Amino acid sequence: MAGGRSRRMGVDKRRLRLWGEGAPTLLEHTCAVLAPLCAELIVVLNDPEAWAGLAARLVTDQLPEAGALGGLYSGLVAAQGEYCLAVGADMPFLSVGLLRAMLDYPKPYRALVPRSAQGIEPLHAIYRRDAQAVLSELLARGERRLSAFVEQIGATVLPPELIAQHDPLGRAFFNLNTPEDVQRARQLLGDQSA
Repeated sequence: MAGGRSRRMGVDKRRLRLWGEGAPTLLEHTCAVLAPLCAELIVVLNDPEAWAGLAARLVTDQLPEAGALGGLYSGLVAAQGEYCLAVGADMPFLSVGLLRAMLDYPKPYRALVPRSAQGIEPLHAIYRRDAQAVLSELLARGERRLSAFVEQIGATVLPPELIAQHDPLGRAFFNLNTPEDVQRARQLLGDQSA
């Protein structure tokens, strides 16, 4: 999901190059991490024309004023598979091991959502595609919180020991919302420049 407006950031965070000038953008990096894990890679955004060269199927957010809940709905409607891994495009430390463990987690479930020290992580989760019906109902009522959706569908919470096993440094859910977050990410990456 890459439809955020980066209001707190002040610049388009999807275009940040945390790994250096010649490195991929944050959105390109996210796609590169996910591509080997998924049969189908969909990016939900509001400006697909600006990302024409991206190695993914670009889907316009059907409900751009509905926030992340609308973006998730747009992605689930566009998806072909029964289960859909959904992540935010602003997470530079996605753990392939954790994502694989989530994909291998025993089914069935309506949603598989990790819980971090900050709470549930609905933009690092797996949803059944048919959950779009519940999303549609919530959106029709004016709901915009992903947490309301996760509660309504009775999500399975990923065991914390599984998270710790695959993300021992606790960085997988770190996302970029402010310039301070970018500075912290660069420090974590060992890049003291900029």
